[in-house]
Amino acid sequence: MELIRKPLAFALALLLLPAAVSATTTLRYTDHEPLGGMRTRFIHDVFFPAVEKESQGRLKIEAHWGGELSTSYDALRTVREGKTADIGIVVPEYAAKELPLHQIFKSFPVGPSGDKQIAFFRRVFTEIPAFPAELKKAGVVNVLIATGYPLAFFSTHPLKNLEDIKGTTWRSASFWHQGFLRNAGATPVTMPWGPQTVEAFKTGTLDGIMVNVDSGYDLKIQKMAPDVLVSKELWLGHVYLLVMNQKVWNELAQQDKDAITRAAGIAYKTAGSVMDSNYEPQLDALRKDGANVRELQHSEVTHWKQVTRYQDAQAQWVKQQEAQGNTLAAPVMEKVSVMMTESMNSR
Repeated sequence: MELIRKPLAFALALLLLPAAVSATTTLRYTDHEPLGGMRTRFIHDVFFPAVEKESQGRLKIEAHWGGELSTSYDALRTVREGKTADIGIVVPEYAAKELPLHQIFKSFPVGPSGDKQIAFFRRVFTEIPAFPAELKKAGVVNVLIATGYPLAFFSTHPLKNLEDIKGTTWRSASFWHQGFLRNAGATPVTMPWGPQTVEAFKTGTLDGIMVNVDSGYDLKIQKMAPDVLVSKELWLGHVYLLVMNQKVWNELAQQDKDAITRAAGIAYKTAGSVMDSNYEPQLDALRKDGANVRELQHSEVTHWKQVTRYQDAQAQWVKQQEAQGNTLAAPVMEKVSVMMTESMNSR
């Protein structure tokens, strides 16, 4: 009898062994920003733990912050190649050649914030196949959409309203926003943030910067340009895509893909409220640092929307894309515009 029990016990142990020692997959993550801001803390504190929990520990994240593995401009290539990073943050604006349709997001001067902003982007990526297809062609798959705070105007001179930017020089990295500034009567310039920009402020050749309010605070722009105009309605459209190498994604077991999808769903449930709850404290932090912050009235934002002539800029961009053979530019722009209008009109 004892001879029978031992083989049975051994066989049972073999059956249980794979579950007990299931392999752990470590995903190397790259982010160009340091850990500390709202977006990076949210990814670190909410999304990553959710991935590990939902996968029951099968997936681990090895995070690298502050451009340790890749700069923001090289992030798409870094993740696509998969040599030093498997997943990471890609900013479409820095990959305009590979992701032309993703440039549409920044073409709107006004848009939703908080939960409505999250819902807008999720709907776009779900209902317009051209966006995930463009990412697939670039060698990556999106697993989480992260966003940021609204746009703000940081000025060296007092601004009674946005009409006061006429005849002054403003920096913006976005070609869309440069067009908006030009249509509003300002002179737009582009330059990397760093010594060159600081020197431009010191010499008075730069009067202001158009940037999301949290980045402005993190970069201490308020020290040089302390007059700030902001509104939750001012749309930045600066989406941060947390993408994964296509090959790495394809090789994941379906249960792990599902775990990542569930983790993203968990993150989306609180992302909007986190932004909303931190918005006023962000403005207070600017004020405590010496900035004169004023929130624009709805009528002022509506006037800015008209002044930018953004629809003319969109039409011109579509023509340029079509001339380059991008036949999807017009229909995708139309679909996104409809979704944006519906988002702004929703309650």
